[in-house]
Amino acid sequence: MNTQGGLDELPGELMMWVLIVSELLVFAAGLTAFLAVRLTDPVGFAEAQDHLYRTGAALNTAVLITSGFLAAQALVWRRVGKRTLARIALVAAAVLGVLFLAIKGAEYAGKAAQGNAWDTHPFFTFYYGLTGFHAAHVVAGVLLLLLVAWRDTPQNIEASAMFWHMVDLVWVLLFPVIYLLG
Repeated sequence: MNTQGGLDELPGELMMWVLIVSELLVFAAGLTAFLAVRLTDPVGFAEAQDHLYRTGAALNTAVLITSGFLAAQALVWRRVGKRTLARIALVAAAVLGVLFLAIKGAEYAGKAAQGNAWDTHPFFTFYYGLTGFHAAHVVAGVLLLLLVAWRDTPQNIEASAMFWHMVDLVWVLLFPVIYLLG
């Protein structure tokens, strides 16, 4: 009888999975609250949503997905001995993370210029809270990718890529719910 299975089959370290699942649960709770409050004022939420910069958010989606690809490719390259390429991919993934933050910062500045602050409408409370919390994870991920580019063991690259993919996944969930849900 095979006693191996379940948790033993997961790639990476168990504690990284605990971190990822706990972060996903926090974001899931935020999105659930957003959707529940949206039910109380669908017209107000739709009007507030019309002030968002959907093109920038779509661009940010492409930026993060490309960055996630580079993080995954870094692990492939490191495992086959292409250390320099792996390091370049990690730094490029981090640079794309910084580009994501720059686009998000420009979006926030645009909202501020329109007078849309966190307390303007419940939509903006959730918008700033969820996307800001995600941006904090992007900052952490960028720092992690850069640290791992320096300390580039396959295990370190795998752990950072796992975290970065969680950041990607959260954005792929935030983008349609916050920016597109009509």
